[in-house]
Amino acid sequence: MKPIGYWFSHLHQLLESSFADALAEDGLTRRHWQVLNTIASGARTSEAVDEALAPFGSSMKPIVDDLIERGWVADGQLTEAGQAAFERARAKIQKQRELVTEGISDEDYRTTHDVLERMARNLTKTP
Repeated sequence: MKPIGYWFSHLHQLLESSFADALAEDGLTRRHWQVLNTIASGARTSEAVDEALAPFGSSMKPIVDDLIERGWVADGQLTEAGQAAFERARAKIQKQRELVTEGISDEDYRTTHDVLERMARNLTKTP
């Protein structure tokens, strides 16, 4: 049996590439999706987006700026074109999520989520 780190890394790579493929038609990356979703959920500044997406590493400001340049974000909110792009991306992401969880019961999904969350919490505890 391979260790959990192997499966975690392998799954992460597969998720990144499958989401990238799904979003490529609109010239988006997974980070674009996350930023669009975060703004749609109420984040109004680059700082608020960065705070919400802090677990993913570096600042999302370049992506916010790209969305502004595309005309999809103005005054910290999605424009009409941005909302349309968000809806297209959300439909594609939903299909990917359904593919990822195919054949997995809600109970198994919740259990997996709970176990991964507890493992992460275990590693963030101060010894």
